[in-house]
Parts: sequence; structure tokens; C-alpha cells
Amino acid sequence: MVVTEATANEDVDSESKTCGKILVVLSWMLVILTMPFSLFICFKVVQEYERAVIFRLGRLLSGGAKGPGIFFILPCIDTYARVDLRTRTYDVPPQEVLTKDSVTVSVDAVVYYRVHNATISIANVENAHHSTRLLAQTTLRNTMGTRPLHEILSERETISGNMQLSLDEATEAWGIKVERVEIKDVRLPVQLQRAMAAEAEAAREARAKVIAAEGEQKASRALREASEVIGDSPAALQLRYLQTLNTISAEKNSTIVFPLPIDLLTYFIKAREEPV
Repeated sequence: MVVTEATANEDVDSESKTCGKILVVLSWMLVILTMPFSLFICFKVVQEYERAVIFRLGRLLSGGAKGPGIFFILPCIDTYARVDLRTRTYDVPPQEVLTKDSVTVSVDAVVYYRVHNATISIANVENAHHSTRLLAQTTLRNTMGTRPLHEILSERETISGNMQLSLDEATEAWGIKVERVEIKDVRLPVQLQRAMAAEAEAAREARAKVIAAEGEQKASRALREASEVIGDSPAALQLRYLQTLNTISAEKNSTIVFPLPIDLLTYFIKAREEPV
């Protein structure tokens, strides 16, 4: 049974090759008989950034994609498809994603890709561009769904790199090269934004109180050291008093300063301490 099927397949292939050769000969005869008008149909031009994939009687023509420049096709039996090799930009529409920690976010991204093998992109997939775009949407949803919210907000570059590797590996069989993936924006629900803002504000207030307490502690230590210095040297108190008067007088305000000699106060204190 296997031998019979193989023989039948070989017979079909030989017949198709024979018919193909006959049609090619007839097509060449048609080109020669209709010269020079047939040249306007047979010669085609593709741009520098394009390639032409030629099918002859439904089969890929040997030699791969043609171009850039002029190439030749036979009328009636050859068809060709133009393939643009330039980098394309796909703006992934916002995707509603449920993160690993059960938070609903809206994420959108940008994918940069290009065709690196024109023949494969035509022969292996019906529409390489549409397939790549659908895969980009699915990959974005799957990648974001496996990560918690804080990683999505803080590790965008890592997520973009992982998405690029995943897309490039999947589209290699389609002749597509994914060059870059960028996460554009991560939009959070309004209630979650308010909760995060309140949390951040409370954290800032707590840090401010800690800093103020540390400043008061350092100031109290400095004042204690200053009091010890002044206690060791009574003249230092008078010098500090004079320095304070100098500072007040330099501000050009209307403050009235009544100088009171320190020695006078010391005299009254000593008189009070003496027994009557």
C-alpha cells in the first residue's frame, strides 16, 4: 500500500512537471510573439526597501526573493508579491490586565518589528503583520498578568526585554524580527491612585517628623555643650550677650534694647545669698 501511494505521488509530480514545462514554453512563445509590448508586462521594478516573492504555477521560484531593482516574470504563469522590509511601528491598544496581586491596570505598549525574510513571511503565514500584532497583544497581557503591581511600575525595562525575546522567538518562523518593545503607560484606577497618594503622603510626613526629631536632638546636645563652656568661663556669657546685641542692631529694625550689666545682677544675687 505504501509503495502504491509513493508511486502514485511520483506519477502526479512527473505529470505536473511536464505540464509546467509545456506552459513555460507557451509563455515564452507568447512573449516573443508580442514583442516589444510584452516587455511592459514582463519587467517589474521594486524599490530598495522592497523584495518580490515570485510564484510560478503556484510554486516558489528558485533563487529566493528578487530585488531591489528590475526583475523578469512570465505572463499568465507567474505571480509575485511585494514585501516591505522597513521597520514598522505597532501601537498596542490599552489592555486591561489583572496583575499577580489582583490589581486591575490598563497597559499599552509600542512594538517595533520588520520583515527579515520575505519568502518565509509570504509562504509560512497568511498575514505576517496581523499575526505579529495579535501576538503582541497576547504577550503583553500574559507578561503583565504574571507580575505584581510594584514590579510593573518599577521594572519596565526588564519587562520590555522579556517581551521582546518572547515575541522574537515566536515570530522567527514567520520571517519577522522584533527589534524593540517599549511599555508606554500603566494607568491605575482612580481609587488606587488616591490610596497610593495618601500612603506616599503619610510616609513623607513620617520621615519629616523623624528628621525634625533628630534635628532637635542634635540641637539639644549642642546647647548642652555650649552651656558647659559658658559655665566654665563667666566672661563667655558677656561676650555672647554683646554678640547678640550686635546681631540685633544689624537687622535695622525698631527693636529697643535695654542693656543690663551682668555684674549688677551678680551683686544682687550675692547680696541675697548672704545671711541677714
